[in-house]
Amino acid sequence: MTDLDTRAAAAGLSRDWEDADGRPQRVDDDVLEAILACLDTTPPEAPFLSADAGQPIALPGGVTGTAELLLDDGHRLTLPIGEDGALPPVERVGYHRLLAGDRAFTLAIAPRRCALPPRGWGVAVQVPSLRGSTDSAFGDAGALTEAAAAFARVGAQALAISPTHALFPADPTRFSPYSPSTRLFHNVLLADPGLIGIPLPPAPAAAAATALIDWPAAARARMAQLRAAFELASEGALSAARTYRRQRGAALEAHARFDALHAQLGGNGWQDWPAEYHDPTGEAVIRFAAEHEHDVAFFAFLQWLTDLGLASAHRIAKERMATGIVADLAVGMDAGGSHAWSARAELLTGLTVGAPPDPLGPDGQNWGITALDPFALQRTGFSAFIDTLRVALAHAGGIRIDHALGLERLWVIPAGEGADRGAYLRMPGDHMRRIVAIEAHRAEALVIAEDLGTVPPGFRDTLAQRCMLGMRVLPFERDEDGGFTAPAAWDEPAVAMSGTHDTATLAGWWRERDIDWAERLGRSGGDRPRRAAERAALWHAMGKPGDPPATPPIDALLAHVASAPCPLAIFPLEDLLGLEEQPNLPGTIDEHPNWRRRMDAPTAALLARRDVARRIHSLTAERHA
Repeated sequence: MTDLDTRAAAAGLSRDWEDADGRPQRVDDDVLEAILACLDTTPPEAPFLSADAGQPIALPGGVTGTAELLLDDGHRLTLPIGEDGALPPVERVGYHRLLAGDRAFTLAIAPRRCALPPRGWGVAVQVPSLRGSTDSAFGDAGALTEAAAAFARVGAQALAISPTHALFPADPTRFSPYSPSTRLFHNVLLADPGLIGIPLPPAPAAAAATALIDWPAAARARMAQLRAAFELASEGALSAARTYRRQRGAALEAHARFDALHAQLGGNGWQDWPAEYHDPTGEAVIRFAAEHEHDVAFFAFLQWLTDLGLASAHRIAKERMATGIVADLAVGMDAGGSHAWSARAELLTGLTVGAPPDPLGPDGQNWGITALDPFALQRTGFSAFIDTLRVALAHAGGIRIDHALGLERLWVIPAGEGADRGAYLRMPGDHMRRIVAIEAHRAEALVIAEDLGTVPPGFRDTLAQRCMLGMRVLPFERDEDGGFTAPAAWDEPAVAMSGTHDTATLAGWWRERDIDWAERLGRSGGDRPRRAAERAALWHAMGKPGDPPATPPIDALLAHVASAPCPLAIFPLEDLLGLEEQPNLPGTIDEHPNWRRRMDAPTAALLARRDVARRIHSLTAERHA
């Protein structure tokens, strides 16, 4: 083993790996060197231990005698350290303080299994795509609340939503929910002033009627409306916002200052600002915050108002849904955003995150975001990860972890390199999965772990053992010969799905709309004869005789997915409606109208349509059979 191999292995970098087709791949020397130069592998001063409730607790070598355990409820236990160097089991779930010899540890005890939902069905929506009773250029927390009530009335058990993470209100061209400024706060464009008695004025007719969101124009108009709402807010609302601001403390203060600075200084992020503003605790920033206190207060107010709206939506959802809203947790955040500015030591620097080449992205994917640094996590007791989960679960009965493989390993790419010029960086997966289980337990929430794409052997089994539900998506459930697997054979500890925001809709796949887009963009994969064969194969896998129809058999396809033994089946709203266009086309930015598509009517009206009502009745009957 070379010196480079030794250093890479010690840092958790994989020199050798297998692609989605099982072919061995090897990372080039210069890629490993570039990644290693970006990592600070300093060991933690306060070690973090984790274990499962009711299971022996392994301790580091050299610890003997007895240990004192201070539980999070204040009780103190004296525990013997066994000859095997392990503590006896602890049942209480939570974060405890362990003193063993002259060493101190944080001890996280996780439930062995996450909660499972009752058998039912749910729907997945992109919040901005929703229409509410008030005309607007895009959906917000008010439209989400109305949608939650509408879906609950027709028997849905869960409402999975796109991420609500904070974006860049001063730069409305950055509207992907998966490239946030921070995951610790919300997208303020979702704020609904109607909750405090200040309804938004109706959007201009052209904006309200459009099928695609014009984000730059719509976001600027919404921010002007929200500023007016702030100026008109009652003393009661302002007092509640000030209380929220105090409760969220330094983190919210830093984020509000970031948004106020970004509105003044512009740029793609803090790196483009004058150097004196790079330090969030520096004199220039403190002076700016004092001189622009009204602006900082405005952005803090918007966080309170957005949080209030999301809380309202989940409360309505939980009144009649078993699960309610399922929040979505993005993989990471923009390196120029609020989190990287205010707490950059918590994040990977000089590296972006993505995915190696696979069937979903033949050229690989560079998401242009950074993520939590595995070494910083261990040095800080995983505090940033815990905070992130608590924000996501604050108003949710479930959480979907996007690219859950990121709990185990991240595909990291040196800045400026292509997506295929990366390597896998090991994450502290055992600790992170246990923390997810602890936080879901605290919130009484289910966990969905997106496990699509290239995953290592045994990864799905590890998730299943903890009842973190994988995703079984119709287009991807194939046998070794490429044929479609019957839903009856799909993994039970998973969520059955007809598609995701990144895949063709059922109607779009059947009518080859995705192939149309591939040809328009000059991509490979536009094989129409193959698609015809796949349609026939799926038709026969559904037990249907003869040739497949030309018209997409939406009802039959939905029923096919609904028959899976999975406890929860989730259908994109686009599939319930039989729409052809998908919300997002991976690997594109401007070439496809990602995250811009809107529904053509309020949710209640959509669900009342005869064909949609028929599908919902059928789904409910199938899921309750």
